[in-house]
Amino acid sequence: MELLIPLAPFIMVIAIVWLVYWFGSKNRRAVHETIRTAIQSGQQLTPETIKALGAPQAKKGGDVTSGVVLIAVALAFITLGWAIQTVEGENAFVIMTGVASFPGFIGLALLGLAIARRRGGKAED
Repeated sequence: MELLIPLAPFIMVIAIVWLVYWFGSKNRRAVHETIRTAIQSGQQLTPETIKALGAPQAKKGGDVTSGVVLIAVALAFITLGWAIQTVEGENAFVIMTGVASFPGFIGLALLGLAIARRRGGKAED
C-alpha cells in the first residue's frame, strides 16, 4: 500500500490517457459504422454529411495549441519545484526542472513545426 501512494499520480495520468483514447476510439467506430451502413443502403454522402456525423478532422492550429499547453505544463512543474524547495528546503527545484524539460521540449518542437509549416506555405493545420 505504501508503494501505491507515490505511484498514484502516474497511474492517474495513464488512466486519463487510456480513457480519452478509449472513448475517442469508440466514437470513431460508431461514425465508421454509420457511414458503412449508409453506403451499403445506397445513400449519397457529401462531405458536409460526413462532417455532421462527427468524423475526425484536422484542427487548425493544433500544433500551436498543443505546444502552448505543453509549455504551460512544463512551467507548472518548474513552479511546483520552486514551491516545494521554498517550503521543504530540499533540492526539488532542480528535479522538477528536469521533469519539466520533457513536456517543455515537446511543446517547443510542436511550436517549431507549426512555424515551419506556415513558412512552407502549408497553413492548413
